[in-house]
Amino acid sequence: MARGHQCNVASMAACPTCIVDMATKQRILVISGLSGSGKSVALNALEDQGYYCVDNLPASLLPALAEQIVDDPDRFRKLAVGVDARVGLDSLSRLHEALNALPLKTRLLFLTAENDVLIRRFSETRRRHPLAGPGTLARAISEERAALASLEQSAYKVIDTSDKNVHDLRRLIWSMVSNASEPNISSLLLESFAFKQGLPRDADIVFDARCLPNPHWQPALREWTGRDEPVQAYLRSESSVRQFLDDIDQFVRRWLPAWAGEQRSQLMVAIGCTGGKHRSVFLVERLAKRWKTDGLQVVSHHRELDQ
Repeated sequence: MARGHQCNVASMAACPTCIVDMATKQRILVISGLSGSGKSVALNALEDQGYYCVDNLPASLLPALAEQIVDDPDRFRKLAVGVDARVGLDSLSRLHEALNALPLKTRLLFLTAENDVLIRRFSETRRRHPLAGPGTLARAISEERAALASLEQSAYKVIDTSDKNVHDLRRLIWSMVSNASEPNISSLLLESFAFKQGLPRDADIVFDARCLPNPHWQPALREWTGRDEPVQAYLRSESSVRQFLDDIDQFVRRWLPAWAGEQRSQLMVAIGCTGGKHRSVFLVERLAKRWKTDGLQVVSHHRELDQ
């Protein structure tokens, strides 16, 4: 592997050299680097982008993992493996050799930071350095840096996180794997519910549809649900329902970029009515259809109907 490109970009967008679609150019993305440099943050960011992540894997287990990938390529289409000093220096010394021996393409992403930054981070979190012993923290960091020097030299990319906070690093990782300069919500969750049964605990946004005409008071529609055509036809005929639907659609679309910028990988939109059977179900069904047609990743759920 060639000497890595030193990335010192502090903004949310990676430099042009760093922006690559790793999801299609390799089968295994290996995350390594100095303790305290942000490897856990990087793996969490990759999980948000659909990666299957394995942390703290010894080099000796890489061949077995490669066999599983070959046997089940759909499950491991995007895989990231975290390897650092916790596996032991002996295992790290064999990592480069193990990567080259794999029958699959690999990319090594190495995270580093300046010594004083690492010392400050360990002091703030009060975590124990993996190589901590009778010596000082500074000595443990120096030993780890020396042990990982060959990996850093062979890395596909080297990211210096000294001047990056958690949010900066997440955005940078996202931009690298998605080949995009802007973060995106990877999935929208739509749920209908009944207010009389309580609010969904995990909802990010809640809309109250109890102000809309209620099919429950139409005897011929009472036993139907918002999934059924008679109720749908009734609600489609009401101008207030159509306007309410359009307003939710426009509001969510308008603010998606802002929510994505706040490190959200998914957003749950809950729509409630009195019984969770007619109006909220209809609205969720219609919005899911609109958003899926426009290419958004949507999962819909009707809490009261699906129980």
